[in-house]
Amino acid sequence: MFDAIVLAGAGSRRLDGADKAAVEVNGRTLLDIALAATDGAQRVVVAGPQRLVDRDVVWVQEQPPGGGPVAGIAAAVGSVSATWTLVLATDLPRIGPAVPLLLTAAADVDVAVLSCDGRRNYLAAVWRTDALRAALARLGEVEDAAARDLIAGADVADVEDEQGWGEDLDTWPEIERARHA
Repeated sequence: MFDAIVLAGAGSRRLDGADKAAVEVNGRTLLDIALAATDGAQRVVVAGPQRLVDRDVVWVQEQPPGGGPVAGIAAAVGSVSATWTLVLATDLPRIGPAVPLLLTAAADVDVAVLSCDGRRNYLAAVWRTDALRAALARLGEVEDAAARDLIAGADVADVEDEQGWGEDLDTWPEIERARHA
């Protein structure tokens, strides 16, 4: 059993301030695609401004709004209660098949992180919920904190991303490529 935190903060600097979660790829918003990847979660908590979605979610807002992904995780973690917590950014349109692998890899560690060529995607991870709370407490200040700082001292399992599941969409050219893939 797991809960999920989906990070859907508003404006994106590299998208000229556009609401990344509302960007459409193949007729679906990135937020809807991320929510579909959380199938099987007991509870889904979305950190960001409320939007119209087709499933029951709990909405929280990072403080301050726009404070970054770690602030979003900190705002959401109080609403999760399962042993494991899936943490996903909204800009990962191919992440769905990686979720079961992350859940399996997290069984005996603090966190399982999707990795490609040695580069970890800290916003495609499954945490033992108690370890996530402890990591946030160690950080203290969460506004504009780097997600990579959360895993300091954690027992980490890397899940190799050989299929491009963790490809994130940060720029308009990347979004256009995804739309035409």
